[in-house]
Amino acid sequence: MEELPYALMSHKGGFKGFPEQYEPIVTNHFQIAYWEEFLNNKDYFAPRIQAILMWWFRPVVNKELLDSLPNLKVVGSSGVGVDHLDLKLISSYGIKVVNTPDVGNDATADMGMALMLSSARNVVEGNRISCSPDTKVLDLNWVGNDITEATLGIVGMGRIGYSVALRAKAFRMRILYYNRNRRSIEDEAAVGAVYCSAVADLLQQSDFIMLAVPLTIETHRLIGRKELKLMKPTATLINISRGQVIDQDALVEALKNKTIKAAALDVTYPEPLPSLHHVVIGRSIRRHVLCISANQPSSGIPLLYSYSLAETTHC
Repeated sequence: MEELPYALMSHKGGFKGFPEQYEPIVTNHFQIAYWEEFLNNKDYFAPRIQAILMWWFRPVVNKELLDSLPNLKVVGSSGVGVDHLDLKLISSYGIKVVNTPDVGNDATADMGMALMLSSARNVVEGNRISCSPDTKVLDLNWVGNDITEATLGIVGMGRIGYSVALRAKAFRMRILYYNRNRRSIEDEAAVGAVYCSAVADLLQQSDFIMLAVPLTIETHRLIGRKELKLMKPTATLINISRGQVIDQDALVEALKNKTIKAAALDVTYPEPLPSLHHVVIGRSIRRHVLCISANQPSSGIPLLYSYSLAETTHC
């Protein structure tokens, strides 16, 4: 029987390590060499490794690593984003890059809806107040606002953005979207979405703005001071894409000045935020920022990622 090729992975178990219970999925296609054992015996592993399987962006793929793996054929990254990879460098070695699109669509869309509901209804701050021993009376103003029949603007109507739209339809939301390419008439009709040819039009009309774009040169700091000023003073900005899509300093300024009402962030830059970062400690804006960095995926996602990663990188 032909010996299976080796795949290099970062580590198993623990913080951001590959779940041990899913190793058999990978070992159907590869023998696994974890980072530490690779470093301890490079002469043995280097010529045998044909794939790198990245989990939580590790191991880091750089020129030094690529130079050390003469028979590497493919780099597989769990998740849809590849902004953490130097694609030009990797392709110059004749190495393929694969990812696992679709696996996290529902989980990310669910998080987007959770952030929207939580921010609209002041769930986090309301819970803190209601559980505080200092609270004597509950102000009904903390009940918050409805999302039903409100206007949702989705920036990035790809797989995840469209999954958000499917959920928002159930809340009878008016759905606007901006995307590099307009979706089909059938897709629009299925969720009742209206296309905006300019992101400015969407920002000016929306009660909630949901960012669901990949991080590229074009989307880096897509939302800055200019864009924030276009939004309603009652608007909430929700980010489920990448932290660098927003100019974070501009966002803090907009919240302090009440240019917009609130921000609900699944991602930040850096991530997680340092404990002394002004978004975390700014007392004047804290109640307007719901920051939930989802570092632990829903229970079924690692299993799906494992299957998809192993299948797509199979040499």
